[in-house]
Amino acid sequence: MTHVERLARSEPVSEEWPAWTPSSVRRRMAGAGVEAPWSHQVAAANMARSGDNVIIATGTASGKSLAFLLPAAEAVIGGGTVLYLSPTKALAADQLRAVREAGPPELIGAVYDGDTPREERAWVRAHANYVLTNPDMLHRAVLERHPSWAGFLRRLRYVVVDEAHHYRGVFGSHVAQILRRLRRVCARYRAEPVFILASATTGAPEESASRLTGLPVRAVTEDGSPRPAVDFALVEPELTEQTGERGAPVRRTATAETAAVLAELVSRRVRTLAFVRSRQGAEVVALTARRTLAEAGRPDLAEKVAAYRAGYLAADRRELEDGLRGGGLLGLATTNALELGVDITGVDAVLVAGWPGTRASLWQQAGRAGRRGADALAVFVARDDPLDTYLVHHPEAIFGRSVEAAVIDPDNPYVLGPHLCAAAAELPLTPEDLELFGPAAGEVAADLVRRGLLRRRPRGWFWTRRERASDLADIRGAGGPPVQIADAETGQLLGTVDEAAACGTVHEGAVYLHQGESHVVQELDLEERVALVRAAEPGYSTWAREVTEIEVLRSRERRSWGPHEVHFGDVRVGRQVVGYLKRDVRTGTVLGEQPLDLPERSLDSRAVWWTLAPETAERLRAEGVELRGAAHAAEHAAIGLLPLFATCDRWDIGGVSTALHADTGRLTVFVYDGHEGGAGFAERGYAAAREWLAATRAAIADCECASGCPSCIQSPKCGNGNDPLSKPGALRLLDALLDAAVNDAGTGRDRSVIGGPETPVEGSAESRPPKFSTT
Repeated sequence: MTHVERLARSEPVSEEWPAWTPSSVRRRMAGAGVEAPWSHQVAAANMARSGDNVIIATGTASGKSLAFLLPAAEAVIGGGTVLYLSPTKALAADQLRAVREAGPPELIGAVYDGDTPREERAWVRAHANYVLTNPDMLHRAVLERHPSWAGFLRRLRYVVVDEAHHYRGVFGSHVAQILRRLRRVCARYRAEPVFILASATTGAPEESASRLTGLPVRAVTEDGSPRPAVDFALVEPELTEQTGERGAPVRRTATAETAAVLAELVSRRVRTLAFVRSRQGAEVVALTARRTLAEAGRPDLAEKVAAYRAGYLAADRRELEDGLRGGGLLGLATTNALELGVDITGVDAVLVAGWPGTRASLWQQAGRAGRRGADALAVFVARDDPLDTYLVHHPEAIFGRSVEAAVIDPDNPYVLGPHLCAAAAELPLTPEDLELFGPAAGEVAADLVRRGLLRRRPRGWFWTRRERASDLADIRGAGGPPVQIADAETGQLLGTVDEAAACGTVHEGAVYLHQGESHVVQELDLEERVALVRAAEPGYSTWAREVTEIEVLRSRERRSWGPHEVHFGDVRVGRQVVGYLKRDVRTGTVLGEQPLDLPERSLDSRAVWWTLAPETAERLRAEGVELRGAAHAAEHAAIGLLPLFATCDRWDIGGVSTALHADTGRLTVFVYDGHEGGAGFAERGYAAAREWLAATRAAIADCECASGCPSCIQSPKCGNGNDPLSKPGALRLLDALLDAAVNDAGTGRDRSVIGGPETPVEGSAESRPPKFSTT
């Protein structure tokens, strides 16, 4: 343990029920032991009832559901309808149970998602007045078929957007446009619903909610609910005697450490949730904890540990959720599929294996502990990663800073274009409609006409093609229909994976885990969208390797740090999975590497990049700094640290570094958004460049290794096998940049060119030198 923070208990602040609260709701809440609502519940409910759009941004388990249930209950009693949106199916199913238990008899609730049988869907449209769905179904099944929803939409009083902090990046940008389309279709039926958003504590909640909905929004942030005391520990697994690539020291893996702590807590009958970053990691933690308990002579407790993740079939998910609620499970290793509001009352401890991407997610996960009012335990276990290394040695970055604001960019043309097409298919677009979709809508609509996707007529813009316009928008960034994972012997469908992620996760030879059972991929057929697997226990995990090429298309903004420069702009990225590593599941030792022959993908995105002045590069070279290794190491570490400054995951971004880039004519390090058109992450990196690179340098310097390891400058996905890398060179390179940045800040010469015409970049189109990359 590097640090323990004691988070004090807070006392509740309650108020009287609003006078307009339905009596049936009061009786049901009293029967459940709720005598009076918390202050934030009353404030939000009153705002929504008065017609104000509102976001409730309070802590985990603070009862946000009651805040939107009160006005919703009054609405359905009066003949209105309510649409509830959640980012996951599990949360919608959980909320349905809650509204049926607490709502008035007049409330007819129903889930409408991909698991809803087709024969039930017509009944939901005709009879339900409280429909729970997700953005995917709203996009494809409600808005596209709005005439069949006319009765529901005509009476729509409230739209509840639950777990609003989850709508960030490209997914959040798509959801923002879906909500604008919903408002437009509602206006067609003369309805103007009030939006009620519920979120974990987040930075600038009014701004984030307004950008998401396109409407002015008021915020309720004062939390009146009681909070248990929490001991929050930061843990850095110890270095082992094993060595990895290039002889680097290897720490005990975060999954192994988390599995050991989970098994220990379960052996003491402490109900524990372990949040793990990946589907495979969740499976490994559950499997290892069960094995540990069985080897300790506790097979009865081993049966009370399970894994939960997206990709499971619906029946499997429901069975696990019921086991968790009923107490049949003591330990559950899960992805963030259980982060988002599902009622899991009674959990005593939470383990977080690896940084979850944002402080908002960290507090959302940690807040799952202590739901019975008793004091609780939260443990953050650092991965072998630059960001995690930085955080366990700089606890003030966790406990002393406000939560991030969500980053979305609804004006991204790759997001906006498909939704304009979908909107035109729903109802012909008018010039007034384009104002609803944002300042870029006119230009994007004109481009869609040129491409033959829309047709301009006197009454507006029309969709004229036979295919479904909703198919153009890939709202979760999956890159197309999912790849199905099937057992090669039985043909049984085990799960699915996004097509864009298939090359990196279910390539030939990849280890795939499903409900604790290990499989090895025999074949990946991208054309048929199927991966065939066979049951096996190879004793190792696999990590895909990827190489990247990058081309500068346009510099949108530029800042000078003395002779050096920092840019933000448009880039074209070529990426290809070229092989994979095998790592021992117990020790993390690299066992070998296998090549792969998979297709290259092209991506037009946005990036932040910095260049080193040629004279500084020559000076460092003369002083013995190996510039390629220095830039490569700085790139890896910078990718790892960007999630501290932008609401992104490390896997949402990628990087390229080179000692001489053809488009800049200089040593250049790029970090780019891994989504078509960009996601706003690189732009956040540009805005916080000085602080970001200072933290990057600190993460490298803080690491106790001598010449570089996965905790500071190595990346498991590096397509160049982490060669060359130079830890001392990276420190010298970053010092040169940061010294110039500090000097310029002191003299007022730190300048930026924003929103101007295309900025030319230095260099020529000569052949490109080798680039070193990771995602």
